[in-house]
Amino acid sequence: MDYVAALLPPVVMAVAFTALIVTIVKSQGGENKAKEDAAVDAVLSRAESAGQQPTAHGA
Repeated sequence: MDYVAALLPPVVMAVAFTALIVTIVKSQGGENKAKEDAAVDAVLSRAESAGQQPTAHGA
């Protein structure tokens, strides 16, 4: 039974990692892609506009 106890954690981690990768791949594209792209564009535009604001610190 020691071999079962030794092999169980790596097998569980491999299954969990595979499930994570499958979930990530399935969530790419499709109807979620437009929402993700819009969110990224909004964050980038906010970052660009914040980076071009004049500072009040006098630096």
